[in-house]
Amino acid sequence: MPRILYIEDNEDNIYMLTRRLKRQGFEVLVARDGEQGVAMARSEQPDLILMDLNMPIMDGWEATRQLKGASETEAIPVIALSAHAMTGDRERAMEAGCDDDDTKPVRIDSLMAKMAKLLPGTATS
Repeated sequence: MPRILYIEDNEDNIYMLTRRLKRQGFEVLVARDGEQGVAMARSEQPDLILMDLNMPIMDGWEATRQLKGASETEAIPVIALSAHAMTGDRERAMEAGCDDDDTKPVRIDSLMAKMAKLLPGTATS
């Protein structure tokens, strides 16, 4: 069962997406800010990270830079999730080291397709 680390500060988003991912067969770990997310990624070594970009303490851009700059976490794929579809956000996420991005509210079919590309053998049902 693939392990997903979902780094998100909004409780409603955590509740909705965690339930959907568990139904798809994923084990979901949750961190509520970027600093906690970086620490959990290092200790838990998830198969993939879903990264909110706008969070307290440490935003998703900085958390991704730290993860991609550390040998123990650099290979973990990161998908940025953002409710802000502003010009340049995708480019900024990719520059920070994200492997892909998606918008919020999350469309599970779109997200699952992106996850499947980064996690070979993952079903997209």
